[in-house]
Amino acid sequence: MGQFDLKSEDISEAKALVPGAFETPLKTRLLRFAAWSTMIGLTAWCLYAFDFSPMRIVEGIGRLGRVLSFMFPPHVWTTWMEWSEVLAALGETVAMAFLGTLLGTLIAFPLGFLGAKNILPLGWIRITSRRGFDTLRAVDQLILALIFIRAFGLGPLAGILAIAVSEIGTLSKLFAEAIENTSKKPVDGVRASGGGPLQTIRFAVLPQALPVILSIVLYNFESNTRSGTILGIVGAGGIGFLLSDRIAAYKWGEAWMMIFLIIAMVYVIDGISGWLRMKIIGKTETVH
Repeated sequence: MGQFDLKSEDISEAKALVPGAFETPLKTRLLRFAAWSTMIGLTAWCLYAFDFSPMRIVEGIGRLGRVLSFMFPPHVWTTWMEWSEVLAALGETVAMAFLGTLLGTLIAFPLGFLGAKNILPLGWIRITSRRGFDTLRAVDQLILALIFIRAFGLGPLAGILAIAVSEIGTLSKLFAEAIENTSKKPVDGVRASGGGPLQTIRFAVLPQALPVILSIVLYNFESNTRSGTILGIVGAGGIGFLLSDRIAAYKWGEAWMMIFLIIAMVYVIDGISGWLRMKIIGKTETVH
């Protein structure tokens, strides 16, 4: 027998001393049961409220297959006038995403410092700023686009403003978190050498936060390019407007070609963004 073998009386004594180590407490079991029951009940209610049924799914898949069959082979335009209309709409979508992201970034960058605890220790200002960011993020770009279309009319301007306002809330929050996650050692070094608050931000905080901020902006630009397509469907211009028109007219071949061009556009933007990150931030050195 090994020196660590336990006898039954030892186990009984241990159970008497620390019963929680040998069985799950009743309170914990009740909480788990309540959590699982709530989740299952909520899922069942949602399925019932949304009229879910296996037959409906089967029928929907069949109709989806017929729609996809209409998209092949994709339509290829034969005249430059047709191609120019589509390419101009693609460029309009990219320009809308770029200007919206740029405008949102310019406004969100200084606001991010208001929401960072290590920059602005005053609680009420930081909390108010954070709640303001949440308010802007709570309103979807599609709703903002509908509002701005009503105010400024149809066209890319409404899409640019919708993306910009949404990005102010999103980027401000992400910028604040990037600034908060910077190391304190460079900050202490600048302060020890006699630097003031502005010098501390310039030489200690920004060099750490800017690469992260740049990555966030580039990623959001890619995301806004896709969002710009949706905004175009409601009247904000761009390729989304043409895509909606072709779908409404049951021109599935042309719709598929536009979708293919949108995918290709996202691939190109992703490649350019990766190249920019490598050039500006630099390659990450591999630790051996």
